[in-house]
Amino acid sequence: MTALNFNAPSIASAAMLVDLSISQWSGIRRDKAASAKVSDDAGAKRGVASVTKKLLGDCPELKAISDFVAMVRTGTHHEMTLPWSNSGLRLLPTAKFFDYQADVTAKQGKFATLVTEFLQAYEWARAEAKAALGSLFNDDEYPSADVLARKFRFVVNYLPVPEVGDWRVDMGNTAREELSQRYADYYEEQNKKTIAALVSQTLEPLLRMSEKLADPVEGDKANSRGIKTFRDSLVENVVAMIDRLETYNLTNDPTIRETRFKLQQVMDGVTPDALREDAYLRRETKRKVDEVIASLPSLDNW
Repeated sequence: MTALNFNAPSIASAAMLVDLSISQWSGIRRDKAASAKVSDDAGAKRGVASVTKKLLGDCPELKAISDFVAMVRTGTHHEMTLPWSNSGLRLLPTAKFFDYQADVTAKQGKFATLVTEFLQAYEWARAEAKAALGSLFNDDEYPSADVLARKFRFVVNYLPVPEVGDWRVDMGNTAREELSQRYADYYEEQNKKTIAALVSQTLEPLLRMSEKLADPVEGDKANSRGIKTFRDSLVENVVAMIDRLETYNLTNDPTIRETRFKLQQVMDGVTPDALREDAYLRRETKRKVDEVIASLPSLDNW
């Protein structure tokens, strides 16, 4: 893979920052008394063992919320955005705003429905937990329904990407210049991360395609003709990445532009069925995909 030469123009007009904040009640609590007893019974020093308990056991309504929140974070939010800062802010192309907003609004509605279902089941789940936990049950650890409802939040905010040198504060020139330089360095570093993330996302389907188009070896799953089997998504994911490289190349990086052009040429006329039927096409497609992989910027320093 080639070295990464970074040269990024401003992205303030091409993207915005998204702050997704979802909070929930976990229903998990550390039991100090039980932890101390475990240590004492084992003749161990207190503090080396910890007992945690599920206050509602395996409450399906609470688990449904946890699973849904995990899906929201790893699904559309991460798929449609790029990393920007360690604070959790992510970069959303303006071209994707309406798609993102429609999706996240629908998910906010689903989240509210799941929370309502959980709150309706709360008292029954609490009664079941009292029987299941035995002496570990402590009534004081269970919030009221009103307090519990306030522990669930799903909020999304959109912020502009600050321009380098945009310091609207009353301070001396020296301090303003120092802050501007610090932000310029930060701005460049975050832009590097967005490109690195895009390169990483590009690599994944390409590496998979290269692997699946390789000659089968002993132990690999292959069909009766010795060809490795694969789903249509092997091709579809690479084609989708071509569109993603256009939308998410927010800094108009020349390497990303060139990669997209190469992939367009590689995938022109390539279909899953054609790859399955044509050994020459498989070999040529793999060769060209491997060339694209080799031309991508190295991630070793990221």
